[in-house]
Amino acid sequence: MDAQRRGQTREARGKAWFKQRLPRAPRKGANLHHDFGLRLLKLANVALTTLPFALVWWTHYIYEVLMFPSPIRAAGIVVMFVVLYAFFGRAYEAFLISLKRVSDMFYAQALSILFSDAFMFLVMWLMSNHFPDLIPALGAMAAQLLLSILWCVGANRWYYANYARQKTGVVYDMRRGVEDLFGRYGMTQKFDVQFTCTVEECLEDMSRLDKLTNVFLCGVHSKERNVIMKYCVANGIVVYIIPRVGDVIMSGAKKIHMFHLPMMRVDRYNPPPEYFLTKRALDVVMSLFLLVLFGPAMLVTALCIKLSDGGPVFYRQTRLTKDGKEFRIVKFRSMVVSAEQDGVARLSTGDEDARVTKVGKWIRRCRLDELPQLFNVLGGSMSLVGPRPERPEIAAEYEKQMPEFALRLQARAGITGYAQVYGKYNTNPYDKLQMDLMYISRPSIIEDIKILFATLMILFQPESTEGVAPGRVNAGEDDKPAA
Repeated sequence: MDAQRRGQTREARGKAWFKQRLPRAPRKGANLHHDFGLRLLKLANVALTTLPFALVWWTHYIYEVLMFPSPIRAAGIVVMFVVLYAFFGRAYEAFLISLKRVSDMFYAQALSILFSDAFMFLVMWLMSNHFPDLIPALGAMAAQLLLSILWCVGANRWYYANYARQKTGVVYDMRRGVEDLFGRYGMTQKFDVQFTCTVEECLEDMSRLDKLTNVFLCGVHSKERNVIMKYCVANGIVVYIIPRVGDVIMSGAKKIHMFHLPMMRVDRYNPPPEYFLTKRALDVVMSLFLLVLFGPAMLVTALCIKLSDGGPVFYRQTRLTKDGKEFRIVKFRSMVVSAEQDGVARLSTGDEDARVTKVGKWIRRCRLDELPQLFNVLGGSMSLVGPRPERPEIAAEYEKQMPEFALRLQARAGITGYAQVYGKYNTNPYDKLQMDLMYISRPSIIEDIKILFATLMILFQPESTEGVAPGRVNAGEDDKPAA
C-alpha cells in the first residue's frame, strides 16, 4: 500500500508539472531541415549505387540479353535493381546515418549490393540464351563498393559537422546502466547525456527536461511513463522508450470503433488463414531449396563429425513449439557425447565452453550445425521464422521469474527470428521475450522475408553467437532485465 501511495503521489506531482508548464513551440524548421537532408543523402546513395550497374547494363549487357531492346524494357531492368537495393537496404538498416557506425553502414550496404547484383545477374542469365560475361558485373560491383565506402564516410562526417550532439537525459526504473551503452555502440557523437535519474527524481521536478532534445525512458511503469511522455511530446522533446512486456503486446493492438468510442483490441496470436497457408508454402519451398543448395556442405560436415571422435553425427533434443507442444529438434552435434550426462540443462558459454569439440567450434562459427533443422521445418514442427525453441527445463526456470515468458509459445518455433536478428545468443531472456512478442504482435509475410534476409547479415558477425557469461551457465540464473 505504501508503494502504491508513493506511486500515486509521484504521478500526481508529474501531472501538476504538466499542467503548470505551457508547451514551448517545437523547432519545426530544424526538424524539417534535418529530415530533408537525410532523405537527400539516402537518395544520393541509391543513385550512386545504381550508376555503375546502369552503365554496365546499357553499354554491355543490353544487347547481349535483349534481342530487340526497347527503352521501356531496358529501363525496367534498372528500376528492378533500384527496388531490390532499396529493399535490401531497408532490411539491413543500411541508411541509418545518425544511428549507425560507418563500418556497420558499409557492411549492410555491401550485402545489399551483393544480393542485388547477384539477383539481377540471375535475371539477365534467364533472359538470355547463354551465360553472360561475368567480368563487367564484377567491375560494376567493385565500383559500387568503392562509392559505398566513400558515401558512408562522407555522410557520417557531413552529419556530425552540421548537427551538434543532442542533449539527452536517461530516466530509469527497473533498468539501469543504459547510459553506458552510448559509448559501447559508438553513439556518443549523437547523444550528449546530460544526466541520469530515477523516475521518482524526474517526476519531482520535470523542468529538468526542458533543456533536453531527447529523453530515454528505461523500463518505466505505464502510469509514470505516460506523464513524462506527454510532457515531452508537448514540449517537442523526442522520447525513446525501452518497453515493458505489456507495451509490446499493446503495439499490435487493432484500432476499432464501437459504441461511438475509439477502442483498441488486443488478441492472442491469430493471423488470417491465408497467412498460415503462405507461410507454410514458403517454409516447404525454401527448406527444400536450402537442403539441395547446402547438401554437399552437410555431407562434408557429417563426415568431419564422424571422423573426429566416432560419435553420432546428429544431436536430438526436446524443445517447445506452438502452445507448449514438445518436439525433437535435430542439429549437427557440436559438443562431446557426454556434454550433459548429469542431466542438467546448461546454456553454452561460447568459445569458453569446454564441451564444444574442435569440429563443433568450426561448424558453429559457420552456422552449419543449424542446417538439419530444415528437416524439422519440412515435418511441420518448426518454421523458418519464429521464436527460437527453448528446452522445457530452461523455459520452466525462466517462467519462475517471468511468467510472461510462456507468451512466446503463441507462434510456431523457428530456425531464425526477430530476437536472433536484432539480439544475440547471450541477450537476456526478458529482452528476447520482448523481441519475440514484437514479431508475434504483427505477423506478416513481408516481415518474415525481411528476417530471412537479415539473418544472412548476422552470419558473419561473431558477436551474434557470443555465449553467456560463465557465471550464468544454468538456466534462469541472473536473468533480470539489464542494459
